[in-house]
Amino acid sequence: MSLSDLGGARVLIAGGSRGIGLAIAAAFARQGARLSLCARGADGLQRARETLEAGGARVHVQACDLADPARIEAWVEAAATALGGIDVVVNNASGFGNGDDDASWRAGFDVDLMAAVRTNRFALPHLRRSEAPAILNVSSINGRVPTPRAAAYSTAKAALDYYTVTLATELARERIRVNAIAPGSIEFPGGLWDQRRTSEPALYERIRERIPFGGFGHADDVAAAAVFLCSPAARWITGQVLAVDGGQSLPA
Repeated sequence: MSLSDLGGARVLIAGGSRGIGLAIAAAFARQGARLSLCARGADGLQRARETLEAGGARVHVQACDLADPARIEAWVEAAATALGGIDVVVNNASGFGNGDDDASWRAGFDVDLMAAVRTNRFALPHLRRSEAPAILNVSSINGRVPTPRAAAYSTAKAALDYYTVTLATELARERIRVNAIAPGSIEFPGGLWDQRRTSEPALYERIRERIPFGGFGHADDVAAAAVFLCSPAARWITGQVLAVDGGQSLPA
């Protein structure tokens, strides 16, 4: 991997088959990175692989239940073998624990938090051999701003933010950079806000009108920030949680 760009970078993306994860994968592919994607659904992964390979990307995929530590370890090792190592890890998966029942809380902590912890733990031996190692955790502005209807999800994301800063502190002397991005309300086909546009139109309009930049963000907006933070252009940035939200989290 060149220290001046992402050409040839070996990038793992957890939750990379659709939406924000797929947009991040496509953005890395445009920079010449080699990719390994995981998600729970094999069909979605295959579609993502075909889409990315049609643009000339080199892509490894493996189905993985990110609530299962053994499956995570198997994916990370298979990805390292397929790509010849690991330079960048992007933890994008979410359990979308939007309720207040035990299942929602388990989903939040098992997938939003512990999947990132475990993926990073298994990837670290490989990252230590990289010339430009970077970890990126995909959080949410919900981790900063109390949000009705999403106590479990928001709490898990707040924990992910704290973990990001703590891990960055632990790894700083090794020059392994650890950052996070915190998207605001992002609309993409099949995503939460795309669904709410028809299922909860009043809520959809209320949230849309509150975003200072005027409307929902796009997955490509998040992908651009992700590529920057993982690139050598951000070589002096670590331990940061960057909001990508069109001003949504600013004080009213």
